[in-house]
Amino acid sequence: MKFGTSGLRGRSADLTGRASALYATAFGKYLLQSNKAATGDIILIGRDFRDSSPEIAGNCAGALASLGFQVADCGTVPTPAVALYGLERNAACLMITGSHIPADRNGIKFYRPDGEIDKADEVAITRFAAEIDASDETVVSTPVATKDHSAPCLQLFFERNTALLPGAAFAGMKIGVYQHSTVARDLMVDVLAHYGAEVVALGRSETFIPVDTEAISEETLALLKGWTTSHGLDATVSTDGDGDRPLVADETGTPLRGDLLGLITANFLGASTVVTPVTSNSGIEADSPFSVIRTRVGSPFVIAGMKEAVACGKAHVIGFEANGGLLTATPFDINGRSVRALPTRDCFLPMLATLSLAAIRKETLSAIAASYKLPFAAANRIENFPVEKSAALMAFLRASEANLSNFLHPIGDVASKSDIDGLRVTLRDGRVIHFRPSGNAPEMRCYVEAEDEIAALELLSAGLTRIKRWAEAR
Repeated sequence: MKFGTSGLRGRSADLTGRASALYATAFGKYLLQSNKAATGDIILIGRDFRDSSPEIAGNCAGALASLGFQVADCGTVPTPAVALYGLERNAACLMITGSHIPADRNGIKFYRPDGEIDKADEVAITRFAAEIDASDETVVSTPVATKDHSAPCLQLFFERNTALLPGAAFAGMKIGVYQHSTVARDLMVDVLAHYGAEVVALGRSETFIPVDTEAISEETLALLKGWTTSHGLDATVSTDGDGDRPLVADETGTPLRGDLLGLITANFLGASTVVTPVTSNSGIEADSPFSVIRTRVGSPFVIAGMKEAVACGKAHVIGFEANGGLLTATPFDINGRSVRALPTRDCFLPMLATLSLAAIRKETLSAIAASYKLPFAAANRIENFPVEKSAALMAFLRASEANLSNFLHPIGDVASKSDIDGLRVTLRDGRVIHFRPSGNAPEMRCYVEAEDEIAALELLSAGLTRIKRWAEAR
């Protein structure tokens, strides 16, 4: 078990039982000893549709109840819904989810009563877990009876999202919803229908399907294009398993980049400061009406950047990631009302802001995307790439200028590099290639930018090929 870019992750078989109870116990003790919660306080637990999630949720509930907390079950709801409900109730939360990673893995996301935990919290929780594990202390993992809070949790999130735009904002639009196994699948339909869209529900699955909105599979792309043609859709929307990363595809079935969704939402909100990881498109800074702060990859780093901006007196502060997850650090006035800050990844706000822009301009989403004139960006990953091998590759590339130059020689010459998170290299011809091990799965990721789609995809293929050949030679 270890913390990655967002939450604790591990194999489902390893996380069920004592392991999940151990980390829930550590989280509960950390809350108590840091005075962030008291005995008798309520703690909320939500979960995704993975087969292992109910058992893990039960293990965590038993552990927290043994410490004297009241445990409320929010059911299968989106992560941002649990987080918002926690802020409303001033309650700590756990979300049992592995997000976009395969079904044989799972995870736990933790929230203090004031929002998502940060890296310092992760260190403290890990320390508590190690101390408990090394002692003779009993860890309770037996499920207990919990109060059902799913209805008020979902209702609060529904009310937030149905107050962002005018009532008939999507009238005349035909929008597909790829439901698969995301916990946001019914809520997406309800919210879009509220705004007057003709909604077509598609691809609902009772088997968990891992959908990564940052590295969309060929199978998912084929589905999107097929549905767009057969149903005559203006757009198709979806999200990852726990509903905190959006997927928005245009009228051709082509997905829009997550960082473009973030940029559109920044303009929609009138943001003055945007915090985003180094993996987001380099064109975001060009002619932007807001200041941009770059961070490492992962919501804790984005949240830390937002907190720093607010502490410096900045107003209208948001963050977003290349996967499209949108975070707000300050309240915003939207559609004539003040909308509270939600400093955790949310898929609904960027989805609605982007569709709203298309409706207002009466333009296709492809035309909206083209109007931003961003460098073409692409990303993909090599799955089942051992963590040790990823670490060895990064150590090799960082060891010397000669190593990096030789590794990239078949692709291009190095002009400059950034080592904020992974290794991001700008080539002499202006193309960008970025190598980065996943923070929460045995995967090696590659991100690229180029002047057009063909050049970007060629660069991406070349980068992945170099990684594979290096690994095969070792």
